[in-house]
Amino acid sequence: MTEPDGTLTKPDPEVDYRDLPGFAVQAEGHDLRFMLSGQERLDGLMVLIDSAKTSLKLCFYMFQADHSGTKVRAALIRAAQRGVSVHLIIDAFGSDAPQSFLEPIIRAGGKVSVFQPRWNVRYLIRNHQKFVVADDESVMTGGFNVSDHYFAAPQENGWCDLGVRITGKVVERFVEWFAELEKWVGNGDSQFFAIRRMVRDWNEGGDDVQLLLGGPSKITSAWARIVKRDLAQAGRLDLVMAYFSPPRSIRRLIRMVSRKGRARLITAGKSDNTTTIGASRALYGALLRDDVEIYEFDASKLHMKLLVIDDVTYFGSANFDLRSIRLNLELMVRVKDAQLAERMREVVTHMTKGSNSITREWHRKRGGWINRIRWRMSWFLVSVLDYTVARRLNLGL
Repeated sequence: MTEPDGTLTKPDPEVDYRDLPGFAVQAEGHDLRFMLSGQERLDGLMVLIDSAKTSLKLCFYMFQADHSGTKVRAALIRAAQRGVSVHLIIDAFGSDAPQSFLEPIIRAGGKVSVFQPRWNVRYLIRNHQKFVVADDESVMTGGFNVSDHYFAAPQENGWCDLGVRITGKVVERFVEWFAELEKWVGNGDSQFFAIRRMVRDWNEGGDDVQLLLGGPSKITSAWARIVKRDLAQAGRLDLVMAYFSPPRSIRRLIRMVSRKGRARLITAGKSDNTTTIGASRALYGALLRDDVEIYEFDASKLHMKLLVIDDVTYFGSANFDLRSIRLNLELMVRVKDAQLAERMREVVTHMTKGSNSITREWHRKRGGWINRIRWRMSWFLVSVLDYTVARRLNLGL
């Protein structure tokens, strides 16, 4: 298998960590199917596409021309050929599939739109969302992209991630949001301020299952503002984040949760972008002093975005970093349900078995002056640069 930079990676024979099997739950009038293994996510995506009868609405940051991308493309072609309305939106910066690879979808009757960066302020925006809506009745979302890396097992150096299939009232919100995206990408004069207004004016509703959005904003995005509100009242936090470099205000809230109760974080110990790991390590010191439990997941690369705050579970596309909080187009699903929160904490506990516990002593020994300079530089780079640019600079640890 290959990395995004084209280098070959070999399976790690020492990795014995296994993803938990998926599970289904009912929460607040919604049916949710959590897919924790890469193969289950790919199978779930294929079933969703192959079972569609009227429409498929897809939005992905990354769509690669590899084995998985070819398989998903074939399913989309079959859907279009049987009369299903197919519309795929991809991000031009994140996806490297050439137009020739996507053209067969168009020839079969489908539509492909590109969230195209331009050399103006709009160039900074990334459409980092990942979701598929089938027949306006069922949605699949999470942190995964369409690429072999997101469907491979830990032993094959795949990404540890999460996919969730949902049926219920919140699907209507996904349908409404996709319609907004369709209008924006279909307008040749699409503007930065127009999409900022779309995100700003979005009404996530007051239900216990909500679709929260983030996007270019002068202030913290809506999804993060609601997370901050929940943290301010919380006595328990369990967090799994691929990229963890939140602003000071959020770090302060995490420390406050730890002082009141318990805060447990799992961050990446392996990544294709070691700069993001260094950025997280730059922030550990103050958190550890307030007894925040920190683990670095190193059974495989980590790409999951999950928060459990008291009885509330968040999952979706957004990392806990400045780009996801202030600039990227992101989505997070918020579910208030005590039983689901407890089930997701079990997932977090299982993931600690594939992680290293980060102690004050570890951080002190690892944090010599050279490494601390690297960590601080990493934090600065991931705060101001795109992930892809920061990846090219991989500072090392």
